[in-house]
Amino acid sequence: MLPAAPVQAHVMNTYGRVPIELSHGQGCRVWDVHGKVYLDALGGIAVNTLGHAHPKLVPALQAQIGRLMHISNYYYHAAAEELAQMLVQRSGLSNVFFCSSGLEANEAALKLARKFGHDKGIARPEIVVYEKAFHGRSIATLSATGNPKVQAGFEPLLEGFIRVPLNDIEAIRRATVGNPNVVAVFLEAIQGEGGVNPASADYLQQVRALCDTHDWLLMIDEVQCGMGRTGKWFAHQWAGILPDVMPLAKGLGSGIPIGAVVAGPKAAHLFQPGNHGSTFGGNPLALRAGIETIRIMEEDGLLEHAAQVGLQLQTLLSTQLLRVAGVREVRGKGLMIGIELDRPCAALVNRCAEAGLLISVTADRVIRLVPPLILTAAEADEIVALLVPQIKAFLAETPAAAA
Repeated sequence: MLPAAPVQAHVMNTYGRVPIELSHGQGCRVWDVHGKVYLDALGGIAVNTLGHAHPKLVPALQAQIGRLMHISNYYYHAAAEELAQMLVQRSGLSNVFFCSSGLEANEAALKLARKFGHDKGIARPEIVVYEKAFHGRSIATLSATGNPKVQAGFEPLLEGFIRVPLNDIEAIRRATVGNPNVVAVFLEAIQGEGGVNPASADYLQQVRALCDTHDWLLMIDEVQCGMGRTGKWFAHQWAGILPDVMPLAKGLGSGIPIGAVVAGPKAAHLFQPGNHGSTFGGNPLALRAGIETIRIMEEDGLLEHAAQVGLQLQTLLSTQLLRVAGVREVRGKGLMIGIELDRPCAALVNRCAEAGLLISVTADRVIRLVPPLILTAAEADEIVALLVPQIKAFLAETPAAAA
C-alpha cells in the first residue's frame, strides 16, 4: 500500500496527486522520503529529457547560478542568441521568442495568428483548432483546447475558434469554405493530453498545402512531443514539412522552466516592441538549461536512442497486450507511447506506483508513457515487466461495465 498523503493545508487543491512525496532522483529513477525507489516512466510529463541529476547538466547549471540567474529583458544576454540559433538550425525556421512554459508559448502563437490576421485587414480572425486538443489552461489556450471537462466552469470562452477532428482534411475544408476570416490552423503533431493521438504524415502534408493555398499560418504545437521525444527534433519533421509557428516547452530545459515560440519568415516579424513579452522568459538560467540540453542530447545521440528504445518498448507492449481483452491500441512514436483501454483506468496510476513505476493516465482511458530520453533498453524491459501485469490484473478485476 502507498503511504497516507502528506498534509498540505495551505496549497491549493488543484491536482489529483499520487500519495507519495519524492526526495531525489538519479537517471530514470526517483526515491520517496521513505526510501522506496520508482522507475520514472513519466519524466515530469515529458519534461525531464535528461532524467534526474544528469552529471553533465548539473555542474553547468550550478556554474550559471553563480553568475546570473535572472536579468530583465531590457538587456542583452548572449545565451539568448545562442539558444535561438540552435533552435533555428534544428527546425529550419528563422526566429525565436522565449517564455517560461508551454501555455505561454501557445498563448504567444495565438496572438501571432491574430496579429497576422489584423495586419491583413481581418477584424475578427478565426483559427482552426482540434477535437481532443490541449494547449493550456489560460482563457485563450483553454478556448483553443478541445476538452469540455477542463473548460467547464470557466465560460464564456473566447470566440474565434473553428473546431475539427484530427486526420480529416475534408473536415477542415467543410468548416472553412467561404470564410474569409480564417488565418491559421493550430494543431499538435501528437496530441498528448488528448490520448497520445498522432497526426498522420499525410495529414500534416495536406494541412501544410491547404495553408499555403489560402495564405494561413500553420502552427504546430510541439510542447509535449518535441525536443527529440519521437526520434527527430520535432515530431512534424517525420512528415517532411515546415510550420510557420512552433511552440515548445517541457523537454527544452530538462526540468528548468523554459518555453519558446520558433517562427518562420511568415510570422517571425509580426511582433514588434511592446506587442508581447515575458518577465521570466529567456532568463540566463533557463537559457543555459536549454543550451546544455541540446548539447548533451547531440553528444549522447539521444534522438537515435529515443527512436530505438521507443520502438523496442512499443513493440514489447504491443506483443504482450494487443491480444488482451480490454486493450484497444498501443500507439505513439519514439518515447511517447499511449496504451488505450476500453474502460477508464485512472486507478492504474496508484497501482503502478505501488509496484514501483510512475505513469499517468490521460483522456480517461489512455496510459501515457513519456520517460526520460536516457531510458536504457534494460529499463524499457523493466517498464514492460512492471506495467503489463498491472494492466492485466486491473482489466480482470474491473469489468468494463463497472469501470
